[in-house]
Amino acid sequence: MSDPGASPERTRLAWRRTGLSAAVVALLAVRPAFAPGAGPDEWLVAAGSMISWAALAGIALHRAEDLRARIPAAVPRLIRAYALITVALAVLAGWVVML
Repeated sequence: MSDPGASPERTRLAWRRTGLSAAVVALLAVRPAFAPGAGPDEWLVAAGSMISWAALAGIALHRAEDLRARIPAAVPRLIRAYALITVALAVLAGWVVML
């Protein structure tokens, strides 16, 4: 016998873990912007990473609220947006690592 409440709960927890890990990556990407010799490149990366994180958090909160109400259908544009934002955040963080 399956528990229909367990799957949405696991999905909510997965969204939360993803949001927290994205926050850590974004904060690490922002760190060079506070260095004494930081220039426009570091500030642009910091702004991009924080905007990316905010977008990921917004999508995650939206999906978590949907899961509380009902089991939502997959929304392809949200999935694509989430994937693109995740890739952008990874590229920004990779650029910071290469500094």
